[in-house]
Amino acid sequence: MSAFLATMNPGLLLILAGVICAFMPNQRVRQVLTIATPIAAFWLLSGAVQEVDLMSLSMIGVDMVLYRVDSLSFIFGFAFLIAATLNGIYALHQDDRVQDASAMIYSGAAVAATFVGDFMSLFVFWELTAISSVFLILKTGTRAAYGAAMRYLGVQVLSGVLLLYGATQLFAVTGDMSLRSLSLGTDAGTWLLLFAFGIKAAFPLMHNWLQDAYPRATVVGAVVLSAFTTKLAVYVLARVFAGEPILIWIGAIMTVFPVFFAVIENDLRKVLAYSLNNQVGFMVCAIGVGTHLALNGAAAHAFAHIIYKGLLFMSMGAVLYRTGTTKASELGGLYKSMPWTAVFCLIGAASISAFPLFSGFVAKSLTMSAVLHEGHLIVWAMLLFASAGVLEHSGIKIPYFAFFGHDSVKRVEEAPFNMLLAMGLASFICIAVALPAVSGFGYGMFYQMLPFPDAARTYQPYTFDHILTQMQLLVLAALAFVLLQRFNLYPEERPGTILDADWAYRRAGYGAMLWSGAVWRKAGPALMAVWQGLWHRAYERIEAAFSPQGVLSRGPLTGGMAIWVAVLLCAVLLLSFLS
Repeated sequence: MSAFLATMNPGLLLILAGVICAFMPNQRVRQVLTIATPIAAFWLLSGAVQEVDLMSLSMIGVDMVLYRVDSLSFIFGFAFLIAATLNGIYALHQDDRVQDASAMIYSGAAVAATFVGDFMSLFVFWELTAISSVFLILKTGTRAAYGAAMRYLGVQVLSGVLLLYGATQLFAVTGDMSLRSLSLGTDAGTWLLLFAFGIKAAFPLMHNWLQDAYPRATVVGAVVLSAFTTKLAVYVLARVFAGEPILIWIGAIMTVFPVFFAVIENDLRKVLAYSLNNQVGFMVCAIGVGTHLALNGAAAHAFAHIIYKGLLFMSMGAVLYRTGTTKASELGGLYKSMPWTAVFCLIGAASISAFPLFSGFVAKSLTMSAVLHEGHLIVWAMLLFASAGVLEHSGIKIPYFAFFGHDSVKRVEEAPFNMLLAMGLASFICIAVALPAVSGFGYGMFYQMLPFPDAARTYQPYTFDHILTQMQLLVLAALAFVLLQRFNLYPEERPGTILDADWAYRRAGYGAMLWSGAVWRKAGPALMAVWQGLWHRAYERIEAAFSPQGVLSRGPLTGGMAIWVAVLLCAVLLLSFLS
């Protein structure tokens, strides 16, 4: 039994637990499963032998590798399992079989996809993440959530279809379905794969599903969603397209454009969704650079981001749970009612802003150094601007308008204990991985988990120049926020809808639908009359020829035709038997 468990993909254990949760009415049992299963998966992963196919099979002529561990997949899988554990603790207060099952299956599918070794297996779990996670949006129960869920599902399934088609195109050319490093060229299959990964990573112009769906998810659902989908795409990009120059510019653009939307957005969970776009951009840019230092930066940033972004979504989820809103225009002064939530939110804000002694500092600096070292000065400047923007919208705006700012006179209870516990554990991780190395603890231990530990071992984040540069950036960005607020130049927080790139095609689609409806109302009756006339004439001809009273049923040919049909049938059967 132990030998079998040693070769079992940890994600399958979570998926199995999710299926059990779906049919388990007892809340206590589900609570135990949602926390104990990720811990058991940790144990399975810790005993795995790396660089060896631990679980494989052949199906329809394709060799499928269901479990393979190496240094890149390990750190992503490790982070996913931490997130699954924290999510289970955060959700202990709710009694909802659908959400418990959906969260477990979704996280299990992401973990399983991280450890597969072929495109076909990846496709299976890739689509399972889409199908299982949509319930976390649907459970909100509003009409807006339903629409967002359907759009989210359509986009995610499209990503899977492109992945499958690209993989089959690649297989037809190379005869190899293994998950491996590829180069973009004239082969259509590789470009289809890039588009599939780009949708899930929320590339520019493919990103709107994220801001559409995440803010409309449930309190727990948004926390769960923030951890897996985009980071799974980051992992696969690092696995397949590391070193592709186009990703440098795609990532750089991803870091910049969300800053402008996040600054003017009123819904704080939507601000976090734009911020998620921004942070994934750093990872994509690092993957495009493709050096060992850069790939370490992408992996470290993904690990840190999974924790601190989850922490920020947890704090806003607690605010939503207690106040019923995350609109900045309706919040303020909550530090009086929810002091612990405010403290944890500030830790998440400091982490995402890359303050020294917080996880973002030791993770993001790897990417910034790698980009500068390779001479991408314009890209480095874009990332520097984006870093300042992160402080503006996530480091300052989120905690300021939710917990400080004007007093909304909302007096509520502190978040439930399980929510505070999950936020406290996430806060501990945000600080622990960034501490200066002492007896093997701190960022030194964190760097040893990265895909290229030798490159990480020689990198020192706590240098005078680096600390000074980062603090100057942070202080100037904070000063800009203070001055803008002081002189009433900062965009006012008020209800409204911020138009994004999806407006173009959604507006065009709506216009095309209205135009089609108008054309049909005018031309439809005439077209239907023509169609009915043609159909009746064709039916009359067929009836005249083949009915019992038709031409082919009269005369001496009828009996002869029956005989010849029987002879031909016998001949066909005889030939089939002899062959």
